[in-house]
This record gives sequence, structure tokens and C-alpha cells, in this order.
Amino acid sequence: MGCGCSKARQQFEVVSADGKVVYNSTSKPTAEAVAKRYDGATVRPKEPAKA
Repeated sequence: MGCGCSKARQQFEVVSADGKVVYNSTSKPTAEAVAKRYDGATVRPKEPAKA
């Protein structure tokens, strides 16, 4: 049986200017720091997976 420890944890995606997800993180400050490395990148909350 798999671990469910990250099930309720908010995740953030770094999306490049062309719409490609380049990084995932549970830490918004980390995601924002990574986004600074890509021109035009944005940080958005990741949608929870459908069960």
C-alpha cells in the first residue's frame, strides 16, 4: 500500500512561457525561486488529482 502523506499537501507548478510544466514543489518560495530562472515563467497551484 502506498504512502498517502502528500495527499492533502498543497503543491505548486512552475510553468514556462510556452505552457510547459518545468518544476513541481510543495514549497511556494522554492517554486518562486525556480521560476526566476526561466523567462516569463509563472507559479500556479497544482490541481488535485481526481480519485
